[in-house]
Amino acid sequence: MGGPLIVVPVSALDHWGGCTEDGVIVGGTDVPDDYDRACDVEGWAGIVAVGTEGSGLVLADEPATTCYLSEQNVFLRWLAADSDAELLEAAKAVMEDPATDWEDCGVWVTDGAAVLLDSAVAGADLAVEYPHQGGLPEQAQVAVPAGRWSVRAFHKTGDFPWVGVVQLLPA
Repeated sequence: MGGPLIVVPVSALDHWGGCTEDGVIVGGTDVPDDYDRACDVEGWAGIVAVGTEGSGLVLADEPATTCYLSEQNVFLRWLAADSDAELLEAAKAVMEDPATDWEDCGVWVTDGAAVLLDSAVAGADLAVEYPHQGGLPEQAQVAVPAGRWSVRAFHKTGDFPWVGVVQLLPA
């Protein structure tokens, strides 16, 4: 589907249903599935419920190449850059600039290790090969510490390079 990315704690992964034929986007129903709820996040990031007790961090807008920088508790989104070094330098400048106009994206609670995945994919399907083209759904393990995190985000566009930064700060 190519929807927004989501970070789901490993403990809640089986509760993430992804995109289903019973949802609004694919099924044309009035009942949103998990993918619909992820797509409804406004802004650069947001929090959605996963199951009855968990929550996921949606990295909204587009499925840009994304990595987690554990030293800074930052999800770095590659929007437009010529190299890794250029992207990292742009992210560093955003984080160090006191004038950065951060968007408040809520509070995310996690019990630790998580997985970054396309929000269209059900958590239970991450170990299931695609039927026609083979291979597993794209995913990345994220060693995020357990805790309550204030989430803030900023996308730098205009002057090249372009970078998205979603930062976790202790809540």
